[in-house]
Order: sequence, then C-alpha cells, then structure tokens
Amino acid sequence: MVDLLSQYLRLKAEIDEAMSRCIGNSSFIKGSEVAGFENELASYLDVNHVVSCGNGTDALELALMAIGIQPGDEVIIPAFNFVAAAEVVAHLGARPVFADVDPQTFNISAGSIENCITSKTKAVIVVHLFGQGAAMRPIKALCDKHKLKLIEDNAQAIGANYQMESGTKMLGTIGDVATTSFFPSKNLGFMGDGGACYTNNKEIADQIRLIANHGQPKKYTHSIVGMNSRLDGIQAAILRVKLQHLDDFISRRQKAAASYREHLQGIEHITLPIIDPNSSHVFHQFTLCIENDRRDKLKEYLAKNDIPSMIYYPISLDAQPAYSHFQKNFPANPISESLSLRALSIPMHTELKNQQIEYIAGHIRKFFN
Repeated sequence: MVDLLSQYLRLKAEIDEAMSRCIGNSSFIKGSEVAGFENELASYLDVNHVVSCGNGTDALELALMAIGIQPGDEVIIPAFNFVAAAEVVAHLGARPVFADVDPQTFNISAGSIENCITSKTKAVIVVHLFGQGAAMRPIKALCDKHKLKLIEDNAQAIGANYQMESGTKMLGTIGDVATTSFFPSKNLGFMGDGGACYTNNKEIADQIRLIANHGQPKKYTHSIVGMNSRLDGIQAAILRVKLQHLDDFISRRQKAAASYREHLQGIEHITLPIIDPNSSHVFHQFTLCIENDRRDKLKEYLAKNDIPSMIYYPISLDAQPAYSHFQKNFPANPISESLSLRALSIPMHTELKNQQIEYIAGHIRKFFN
C-alpha cells in the first residue's frame, strides 16, 4: 500500500545526515531537534503552538485532557473511523457518541453531529478522513452555537486546506486544537511512532505540555496527574527533512490520484473519491466504493495479482463489541455501516509510477468486465 523504502532511498542522503547530526549532538530527548521540528511545523501550518508527543493516540488524549473532558461528559466522534478517538474518550471515563458521515466524502457531517448533541455534550472530534476536510464551516458554526470544543484529528490530511468564510485556512487550525500522527504510512511520517498537538490557544498548549511531561511545571513538582509522552530526537530530525518535502509528497499523491481517476473513470459499480469543493485533498488514501456486494471478491482478485488493498474500516465503531453499548439512545449510523461493506482503498503513496497505476487500474477494469 505504501512504498516507504523507495521514498527513503530517494531522500537517503538528507535523512542519513539528519540522523547523524542528532547522534553527534546527543539530542535524543526534548533536545534541539525536537524544538526545531516543532517550530518548523508551526511555521508550515501557520499556527502559534506545536507540542510533539509519543503518538497520534496520545495526542488525542492530551487534547481531551487539556480542554477539560471529565468522566460522564459526552464527546461526539465519527462512526466511520479508526478506533483511537473512541478509545481515548472511554479511557477518560467519558462517553463516545458516534455520529454518521457524509456518503461521498466519508467525513462526519454537521447534521449527524446535531442529532447527537445533549446537555452532556462537551466536545466534537472531527477526523479529516483519507486526506480531505470535513464540512468545517457548518461544523464550526454548530460548535460555536452550542459552546462545544472542537478537536480536529488531522493525521490523514496534514497539508490540506479548507475555505472558511474568513478565507482559506490550513486544516487543523480551525478548531480549538488539532492532533496528528507521524506513523510511517502517514503523508508526513517517519521511521517510528510519534504525534503532535497544535493550537492557537496558549492556555491549551501550555496545558498539553504540562500533562505530557508528567504534570510537572518544574522537575519533581507535579501539580496535576499527567503522563509521559514525547517525540525522540532522531525521529524529529527525520521529520525536519520530510517536512521540507511535504508539499512535493502531496503533489505526487495528487498526480497519482488524477491518473487513477483517468484510468478508472466509467467503470460500472465503482464510485471514485469525491473532492469537496471547499477542501483540498492530499490523498492519504485513494478509496473506492464498490456496489453490489463485490468489494471482498475484488480484494481477493487483486491479491491474486499481487496488488495490495485495504478495507478501512470493516466494522463501524458503533457496532464494535467494545463500544456498541455507548450508542444506546442515540441515532443509528446507516451510512457508516454501508461504507464498512463497500469501501476499498488501493495503493497510494509518493513513489507510485504510471506503469503501476495502469496495472492496478487495468485489473480492476478486467474484474468488472
């Protein structure tokens, strides 16, 4: 699905030099490489504060803790999504409430959020799925109206932007706080695990830094219950290199997506990804919707021809055994349930060649013919 080795080989000289620099100055924990990366990412995103951490799931938990989520609070999240958002809400003793998504963009919709709001609702986590933004204008207006905190999970759409009424903004800078993951397969990923929170709110940023550092404002003084979550220096050094190439990574993915679209256009029973006119799309995934219950058979056929594919996500969160009880007395999510049976992602990365795209698309066309 992702050719990480070829990308590394293309950037090998830069990455190896950065790792060597970090080893040479022994900047392993909270050193100059981490500080440099946080500053450079803040500049790229045009945001005031970036706080790096151990992984994307930690970032979500830090954000929720920083905005004051307490046991018994309700946090609305998309039903069609990876489990991390539900996990951290439940870990804090709060209740994850699952809202349905838009059938074309796969992103949580304002209407479904509104249907889930109660007197206990304190926040909404918007996940910008597969590389483009959720409908942030109506979602932001809804959160403002009900005085709800808005968290953007931007792990799959870093570098994308959205057209707000006040102008174009980078995704992740519209809500109260945003989170991201640097897992190797992400658009901005590296050779390990890590994450970050970013915000324009100094109070939230300071609280995240405090929590992530064992709740200690100074060494061996713990003012609150915190956690240990940090980005190591070598990974930060690699990210500093890759951040310089992020716009090129995005361009390569967009070109691959355009080529897929050209070769897959007009195939019956397939719906190609829809691009929201208000959002750019950085194509973390290229996800098809397959009609007539043929998704799993297509996946098997592709595997027989050495073509990887992935099902994101085979069970909607409100139907997962660990979380289904949270949805009692809230609306069902039929669109998420349908997408879990129809969505199929095909290879998408920065090193895709036209010959590979033609091979993949050709076999998909052959399957349906």
